[in-house]
Amino acid sequence: MKKTILIIDGQGGRLGALLIERVKTSLPGFSVTAVGTNSIATAAMLRAGADHGATGEYPVICAAQHASYIAGPVGIAIPASLTGEITPAMAEAVGRSRAEKVLIPGDKCAIHVAGTARMTLGEYADLAVAKILELDANENS
Repeated sequence: MKKTILIIDGQGGRLGALLIERVKTSLPGFSVTAVGTNSIATAAMLRAGADHGATGEYPVICAAQHASYIAGPVGIAIPASLTGEITPAMAEAVGRSRAEKVLIPGDKCAIHVAGTARMTLGEYADLAVAKILELDANENS
């Protein structure tokens, strides 16, 4: 069965698009589903090469149930983050999912993760893909 990566992003979808570009290069056998909290984010992620795309709360809830991995900004697991675009139901779906979660820190929404280095979005996207590769290798060994 093909492994799936659910990438969730909001606002302009820039981080989600970066993740998708790197995932498609490093993990070509994976299916990538992009769910934006708004249509602009979804469109950006589809342009970046996502295999499937949708917008809004219900697609997050459905896709999180079936994903092997979930990636995105740390705010996707915190209600009312991403300037209010993450609903409590979205955050709960991410938290309840059996998928491995790879969350990228950011400080735009007053969420600070202690112990992280200040990096560019591209550097964080590279680290996220490396973590997914590591998790997948451990699962297959």
